[in-house]
Amino acid sequence: MKKELRGQVAFVTGGSRGIGFAIARALAAEGLHVAITGRNEKDLSDARRRIEGAGPGGVEALRCDVRNYAEVEKAIAATVARFDGLDVVVNNAGAGLFAEIETMRPEQWAEVIDTNLTGVYNTCHFAMPHLKNRGGGYIFNISSLAGTNVVPQGAAYCASKAGLNAFSEVLNQEVRHDNIRVSYIMPGSVATGFAGNDAAKGADWKIGGDDLAEAVLDLLRLDSRTLISRIEVRPARPPRK
Repeated sequence: MKKELRGQVAFVTGGSRGIGFAIARALAAEGLHVAITGRNEKDLSDARRRIEGAGPGGVEALRCDVRNYAEVEKAIAATVARFDGLDVVVNNAGAGLFAEIETMRPEQWAEVIDTNLTGVYNTCHFAMPHLKNRGGGYIFNISSLAGTNVVPQGAAYCASKAGLNAFSEVLNQEVRHDNIRVSYIMPGSVATGFAGNDAAKGADWKIGGDDLAEAVLDLLRLDSRTLISRIEVRPARPPRK
């Protein structure tokens, strides 16, 4: 029998587009209340309307830059106030700027590290007391295969995702006895507009955002005695090189 998820509350960073949007919409379709964050008001408004049509749960769209400690605190407080609690956190907000180390500007390095790593710390720091108040919960960190498979010009991105993997492992050990599960998901090529890519290009072979959303739902439904802490997701049939 499937685990009942209806009525739980989820907070999804970077939920207005791409992987975050797909996860938020899938959670709403299962009857969860969902709060999404992003930095673009129009994207948030459009995403909120589309997510509201997916299921019966309430939807909140909150402008929030995860790099900003105070904005994250305010967004999580608003989510808890609106839905009276918090059960699921999806750290999806990410930045991908690619350049050689010699030419990468300090502000480019900072944007990637502060978004992909510090932003996750900010969110977890404020979310964990609320998860503990519920008697437990689930934290998903959306990482990347780039955290283990490095690429030229990817110093900031690869370092941020490698750090996120280590962060996730430590977090799991710290909160497992509070009945909080932590999983990090490491996708390869995904058909989204991330880092300025054309979402339609390669959509016939790349991973779909909905595929990753299904993985999140499967983990949520798993009996709470069991944890799948790390998932690597690859395109099954990438183009031959």
